[in-house]
Amino acid sequence: MPNHDPTYPKLDGYDQRILGALQRDGRLTNVQLAEEIGLSASPCLRRVRLLEEAGVIRGYHASLEAEAVGLGLTVFVGVKVERHHEVEAENFRLAVLALPEVVSAFLVSGESDFLLHVVVPDLRGYERFLTDTLLKLPGIRDIRSNFAIKTIKPQGALPLGHLGR
Repeated sequence: MPNHDPTYPKLDGYDQRILGALQRDGRLTNVQLAEEIGLSASPCLRRVRLLEEAGVIRGYHASLEAEAVGLGLTVFVGVKVERHHEVEAENFRLAVLALPEVVSAFLVSGESDFLLHVVVPDLRGYERFLTDTLLKLPGIRDIRSNFAIKTIKPQGALPLGHLGR
C-alpha cells in the first residue's frame, strides 16, 4: 500500500532507493549514495535533506552488540497502569522516556498497556532496575517480565517493498 499519510511526503522510487540504501549502510557518502541509486550528487543530497526535514529519516546511529558493551540481559516488560487515571498513564509514559535501560517502549493492546524493551547487565541489574526504578513509577498496577533467552533476529531495516505497490 502506498504512503498516504499526509504528514509525510509521497515517496517516489528514488526516495525508496535512498531509504533502502541508508538502512543498509548509514555511513554512505552522498557520492556513494547517489551512484547506488542512479542520481547525481546534488539532487540526491537535496532529497536526503528533505527526507530528514520531513522526519522520514529520524537520524543515523551505530548498531551495537549489547553483550559486547556489558548489557547481557534483555527483558520485555509488560506494564499495566491504572486506566481510570489518564493523567497517571501520561506521567508513566513521560517517566519511561527518561529511563536509559528502556531502549524502546510501546503502547499496546492486550494484557498490558505498555511493553518495554529493557536491557541491563544481568539478572541482579534487572532486579535493581525493577525494585529501585520501575516499581516506583506512577500509576503501575501490574508488571510482567519476559526474559529473552536468545536473539533470533535483531531489529533490522524496515520492509520498504510495499511502497511501490
